[in-house]
Amino acid sequence: MNFEQFSKNAKISIEEICREIFRQNRDLIQIKKEEVAVKNMVKIFNATLKLSHQKGFQAMTLRDLCRESGLSMGGLYAYIPSKEALLSIMHIQGSHIALELLRRDLLKVTSPREKLHITIKSHLFLSQEMSYWFYFLFMETKNLSKELQKRSIEGEQLTEKLFIDLLEEGARKKIFSISNAELTAAAIKALMQDWYLKPWKYSRRGVSVEEYADFVIELIESYIIPEK
Repeated sequence: MNFEQFSKNAKISIEEICREIFRQNRDLIQIKKEEVAVKNMVKIFNATLKLSHQKGFQAMTLRDLCRESGLSMGGLYAYIPSKEALLSIMHIQGSHIALELLRRDLLKVTSPREKLHITIKSHLFLSQEMSYWFYFLFMETKNLSKELQKRSIEGEQLTEKLFIDLLEEGARKKIFSISNAELTAAAIKALMQDWYLKPWKYSRRGVSVEEYADFVIELIESYIIPEK
């Protein structure tokens, strides 16, 4: 699987994300026509991601969001009652999409080694496809309520659990040799986070997401696959 194939099969777009958010939050959103709502939500979320990347979510005001999205203050309130609600919606939906996609791709393969490859590639390719969103989720966790921070941590743990399970499966089948699956999974996750948190580092070196995925796989396998 390469990045082009992943993008084609995943069919992830800001429009589809907003459509799903609209359908799950009909009681919160005052606009009832789906196409109108989705169109304006795309403007709101794109503006939020841009402003958060430029100045940080906490420094962004609703007036900033109105100017960037082109909506009036009243129009904005038809979709979100507050900045906190906006942050909550974006965080919950972004985390849900990432986890569901990883789980879906795992169903395509059976061996632990294939599962390792597909999970690393899917995670990195998804973070490339949704780079601003991934950066936003990571950087703005600190601004969530305590309850949402707890859910964010649980989501992080679920992602690591995917790696822990496949590493332990590989160890049981004598494919992998590991002393601590949890620490190994945490190290894999850290390598993948580096891709979307410090993209400039790899851009300067001309490293593509496919090259980085292959590097991570080769590095991890050099550690967990016993020499013959």
